[in-house]
Amino acid sequence: MRNMLAARVIKHGRRGCLTHPTIRSTAALIGALLLWPAAVFADPFTLNEALDDTKLYFTAPLRWDSQDWLFFGGALVAIGASHEFDSRVRTHFATPNDALLNGRDRNSTRDALPAAALIFGTGLYASFIDDSAGYKETWRLLEAGVFSTVTGEVLSLAGGRERPDATDSPNQWRHGGDAFPSVHTSAAFAIGTVFAESGNDEYRWIRRIIGYGVAAGTGYIRVKENVHWLSDTVAGAALGIATARFVLNRDNKAAQLESLQFEPTKGGWQLAYSIRTH
Repeated sequence: MRNMLAARVIKHGRRGCLTHPTIRSTAALIGALLLWPAAVFADPFTLNEALDDTKLYFTAPLRWDSQDWLFFGGALVAIGASHEFDSRVRTHFATPNDALLNGRDRNSTRDALPAAALIFGTGLYASFIDDSAGYKETWRLLEAGVFSTVTGEVLSLAGGRERPDATDSPNQWRHGGDAFPSVHTSAAFAIGTVFAESGNDEYRWIRRIIGYGVAAGTGYIRVKENVHWLSDTVAGAALGIATARFVLNRDNKAAQLESLQFEPTKGGWQLAYSIRTH
């Protein structure tokens, strides 16, 4: 019994809280926020705005409307349905090498690179053409990535689900694992969706192919490499899409709060600027 307990402690020690790859990914995203030239984002972004967005994001369920709850219910149904196929999908993808129960995620950093490339590529292009809208989009991509990664990390540690490279049973919850949801998938869908639905409509189809392609490809490779169950990636996708909806809706609401109008008057024209504060 002592040997079994010791083996479990050693196994999970490889994914300790201080060295977890997704925590390192979050630190990298936050580091990018701090190291990016401040002048680039001075106009479209402020620290107060970031703090306000953070507060609103983590308290968003308190303000959900019927559409939000419908999305949440649909996500639960999709996760439950995919859970029924977890074992079969693992059997399909788990080759002799990947089927080893060694608990090693060898390609964690590599699998995070495509989503990160969307952020840095957008920021570099915005810097090259000095585009304020591009700067703001870069911040929104970073915001979506950080929010989804932090939320996914908290949920995965709370659920404690074992990964398919650590057990062949999809029902090992509260065992110190970190499978559910897939943090890579949640970040990829958050970043990919914001990228797909931002920018000029003229290039919307290209953006959607790239953004949703990166998101779906990340989810697929995490299952194929036997480091996540199918339902982990479905849950991660739902979390990522919900995060992206929040970020995109924040932009839409900000635009609706402000208006600039020209109104005719007796002696000519009046310029009226209005902003709603609540």
